[in-house]
Amino acid sequence: MRDVVYVVTNRSSAILRYNAMTQQRLADLVITGFPISLSPHDIAACELTSQLYVAAFRCVWRVSSDGVDIQCWLPKSPSDTFCPRTLSVTSSRLLVTSIDSQLRQFDTAGGDELRRVDLPDYMSPLHAVESPTATFIVGHYNTQLNQSQLEQWQVSEVSTEGQVLRQFSGSLRCPADIVVDRQGNIFVADCGYRHILLLDAQLALRRVIIDARQLNGRWPSRLCYTEQSGQLLVGFEKGGVAVFDVLRR
Repeated sequence: MRDVVYVVTNRSSAILRYNAMTQQRLADLVITGFPISLSPHDIAACELTSQLYVAAFRCVWRVSSDGVDIQCWLPKSPSDTFCPRTLSVTSSRLLVTSIDSQLRQFDTAGGDELRRVDLPDYMSPLHAVESPTATFIVGHYNTQLNQSQLEQWQVSEVSTEGQVLRQFSGSLRCPADIVVDRQGNIFVADCGYRHILLLDAQLALRRVIIDARQLNGRWPSRLCYTEQSGQLLVGFEKGGVAVFDVLRR
């Protein structure tokens, strides 16, 4: 949501809030009735609907920005074996990665499923975002690469039909989160090598934009980029958030 960053923590019913520009802690949203046993593990905010979407065990919860209205939003059918991994929002669309090597895209207003993309069998996706050209940028494990190969992780661009258009395979060991700006620049949080990469729209490496020393050896697992300020917020695997000015890097 505009000027606010939302953070979920494992086994907590509170959603933490921070001012995106000043990093000042705001009042938490304490969600009454939220089942903390479901272990919320990712969150995405939609400015268009003023709603938050929280991924938990086998469901996605929708929460109003004031924390008053909460509902189990997905799956729509009890027979659906839906098991979300991570979320991202682009305009009016929510993109969900699933542990079954699928991407599912939903309308953020009504929850209607817009598209289901079957990824190649060798892809085990960690996170995905929609690009400005309506393709998908996916961070994933490649099960076809054997254990003797150092780089078993990739970032791939995939069409809406599931066709792999291009791939990046260097300097990666667990691309846990990805954000894309309006120009198509791609920021990748690489948890394994403990750095943040900047790729161009063709998935070519521009540079390591934040290195392990700057991250104090911590494992980056979540990213939030504010284009108007050039600030990149980095969430860490074991807690904590750091802020970097990347506008001129």
